[in-house]
Amino acid sequence: MKKSGFLIIAIGVFFMGAAYGQITGTAHDFSSAGWSGGNICLACHTPHNGDQTVPEAPLWNHAVTGSSFTMYTGTTMDATTSQPSGESLLCLSCHDGTIALDSYGGATGTNYISGTGNLGTDLSNDHPISFDYNTALAALDGGLHDPSTTPTALGGTIDHDLLFGGRMQCSSCHDVHNAEGNTYLLRISNVGSALCLTCHNK
Repeated sequence: MKKSGFLIIAIGVFFMGAAYGQITGTAHDFSSAGWSGGNICLACHTPHNGDQTVPEAPLWNHAVTGSSFTMYTGTTMDATTSQPSGESLLCLSCHDGTIALDSYGGATGTNYISGTGNLGTDLSNDHPISFDYNTALAALDGGLHDPSTTPTALGGTIDHDLLFGGRMQCSSCHDVHNAEGNTYLLRISNVGSALCLTCHNK
């Protein structure tokens, strides 16, 4: 009986590793950073006493930015944007450059993101985020595919595979755990603009 229980646990760990272990060796693997204590997950998640005010992330452990952002606007954009929310707010809690990477577990860190990864708080020259992307928007815009029916390279629809609560977020294009193993953490390869053309009807 104990043997079969162990086998079930071992199989579960094997499949969990196969499906969710891709962060090892990626840009978000901080295990070799001097401030991480060798931990891969702890900068974002904790097994105990996680932040319950962050419903988009399980057992959240990192400080969340309180910055006010300048958002993208344009005459050709039909979506209505607001301040970053959900998954995007979590991404910006390192990538806005105001919260240190090692500000987790209640500690105030001193190691800030640098280089191109530091987006700052002016997002006016970045792809819009935190807006509702639905059938009505696609019809109004004319240059977007209907997210409820258009398939992606991941096997489902845009709504199923790339949107979060029906909203376009940073994680619509980028996989924080880098499942595809590429430089920019893209969910879908952008060779031939394939990722862009998943949503954009051009």
